[in-house]
Amino acid sequence: MTDLDRALGARAGGRCELCGATEALRVYVVPPRSAAPDTSVLVCGTCAAQLAGDAALDPTHWFCLKESIWSEVPVVQVVGLRLLARLGDASWAAELRAQIWVPDEVQAWADDVPAEAEPDVDAPTLDSHGAPLATGDSVTLIKDLDVKGAGFVAKRGTLVKNIRLTDDPAHVEGKVNGVAIVLKTQFLKKA
Repeated sequence: MTDLDRALGARAGGRCELCGATEALRVYVVPPRSAAPDTSVLVCGTCAAQLAGDAALDPTHWFCLKESIWSEVPVVQVVGLRLLARLGDASWAAELRAQIWVPDEVQAWADDVPAEAEPDVDAPTLDSHGAPLATGDSVTLIKDLDVKGAGFVAKRGTLVKNIRLTDDPAHVEGKVNGVAIVLKTQFLKKA
């Protein structure tokens, strides 16, 4: 266990600083900062997978923001504000955004999303072979993929039907083993 793990564990009381879970805790460094207690949060596996984009945002999971957004820890506020922005179409998220006030420096940090996190929405969504993908298409996995937070491996050759495009042309949403996940297009082939 590192000093950072100990510091965050003490600050968070051994719980995810976003949803309160106690299992599979890990450090999440808030981009574009480097690892330090005031630039990192302690999160559970479910929150980590959704923050990293490995899993689709689950609006019902993020109801927890109704409590954690009021944290007095600036880095927790930053993560909460960024998540609320990503959940823009959920009415409860818009209402919560309208209620929250944070100092200007916290708001500036929340708005400082790294350039690589901003997808090029004009770019086409292509599979690993350059074939264009559209909502409703079926794709095949070309590699075994560890589905973080769900506890299973999506096997090579698995057919994913009825995909949905996302705002990021490098990702699509689909269901594998009945679980909705975000898939990187570099590991997909149009079926």
